[in-house]
Amino acid sequence: MTHATPWQQRLSTGTEDIQDEVIGWYRRSRYGKAFVPTMIWGTLQTEAYATVILRQVVEFLGVPDDVPAGVAKRMERQQVLYDGEHRYDVVIGEQGLYTNIGGPSVMRGQMERLLRDLGLPSLNLGILSRTAAMTVIPKPAFSIFETDEGRRADYELVSRGVDITDPSEVALHDKAFDAISDAASYGGAAEELISKALDHWSR
Repeated sequence: MTHATPWQQRLSTGTEDIQDEVIGWYRRSRYGKAFVPTMIWGTLQTEAYATVILRQVVEFLGVPDDVPAGVAKRMERQQVLYDGEHRYDVVIGEQGLYTNIGGPSVMRGQMERLLRDLGLPSLNLGILSRTAAMTVIPKPAFSIFETDEGRRADYELVSRGVDITDPSEVALHDKAFDAISDAASYGGAAEELISKALDHWSR
């Protein structure tokens, strides 16, 4: 089953409520996957980076402005990385290290955060380099959650969020993620790509 809800409907009360909803997903999901090709995964965003992102959402969609409350909830969601009960496989596109969100100071802080969290036991973080050989057609960002209620794949499109629960469709997302993960760089190679981006934003 596929369910799509317009963002202006989901964000009709602002950004805090939907961030609280996402916290619930993460708490119920002991394992998840995410592919984010052009920005930083929300659960690894610094407060400064998240503030810029949510400010852009509010201004673009014209929804109620509660950015500080939304950012606070996004920071709260990140506790799943440190509670010892969750695990995530995440691939960020190398472009995401260079997409300018908030300027050099914000981006420097974000690269430092990635380097700091790269070794977290809860996180298997890969970077898909710009020259990686791909065996699957490039995909937009998507996430896969596993909960007691079942598995789901989520997309964030321009106008709406899309939730997919059909097992065969979720399985195709697993297959796509595996191919993307196989092409990504991990460990020292990922650290080198992030460090290169940090050097870029430090100049």
